Amino acid sequence: MESSAINVFVQVAETRSFAAAGRLLGISASAVGKRVSALEEQLGVRLFHRSTRSVALTAEGGLFLERSRRILGEIEAAQAELSQVNLSPRGRLKVSLPLVAEPFLSVMAQFKQAYPDVDLDLEFTDRRVDVIDEGFDAVIRSGDAPDSRLTARRLGSFSMLLVGSPDYLARCGTPETASDLSQHACIQFRYPNTGKLQVWPLDQDEITADLQLSAAIICNNLETRIFFALQGLGIAYLPDFAIRQHLAAGRLIHVMPSCSEADTMFRIMWPSGKHFAPRLRVFIDFLCERLFPVNVLNSKAQSRSTR
Repeated sequence: MESSAINVFVQVAETRSFAAAGRLLGISASAVGKRVSALEEQLGVRLFHRSTRSVALTAEGGLFLERSRRILGEIEAAQAELSQVNLSPRGRLKVSLPLVAEPFLSVMAQFKQAYPDVDLDLEFTDRRVDVIDEGFDAVIRSGDAPDSRLTARRLGSFSMLLVGSPDYLARCGTPETASDLSQHACIQFRYPNTGKLQVWPLDQDEITADLQLSAAIICNNLETRIFFALQGLGIAYLPDFAIRQHLAAGRLIHVMPSCSEADTMFRIMWPSGKHFAPRLRVFIDFLCERLFPVNVLNSKAQSRSTR
């Protein structure tokens, strides 16, 4: 089925006239009628009720009109997209990211160096933004992707680990059970949106009714918790992507491996049905390649985590 025949059908359906459709298309009314008849014969249904005074869609014609408009829209969008293939990506990208410096800052800088004509408008926040109403081109978040209006693509996964510095563990001992943690200084995270403390994934079989973790330090961002843990001020619950170098260098040690939370997902999401501008396409591909590369901790860090 040719797209030209579909275009003729849509013009007739919208003008309700073979002659008017012919004038728009630059062909005769009889040529329009022949193309519509050929299309009806190919489909095996009547698309129009015809009379000497009017042309009206049949029920089948109404259904076919909806699909025909979508088909022509897709063809037009594909043509527009292909016409930009050889153009350098340019324009503004408005993106919402988690309130986390690394690895996002480094990758954003690398992207800007690779695509200098793309202007980045970045908002770092942990609040739940409305991507469409607030005019974001894309949003990066961890966890589920509940908004059905958005298309999502996986960027990578990470694990949450309980860690402490060698100095702290030498002074205070290495916790092995949930009850042991009650005797330690804990560096805790308070969610900015709710004011609640982050729950640590302790083994339920080891938790007693009176177990309470200390709140030696409470803060609402990641970098502060990492800094205090490195200073030997307590046990912290941190994402592995932010502390890989510290673990590999032995500046932080993974404790209580059974109390880790694995495979939390980072996704990039953008409005569904919105055709990719070249700048958004290369941005998504760049992040998928660079943001969370496969990185296995070296054997030194792994052995320390089991002590």
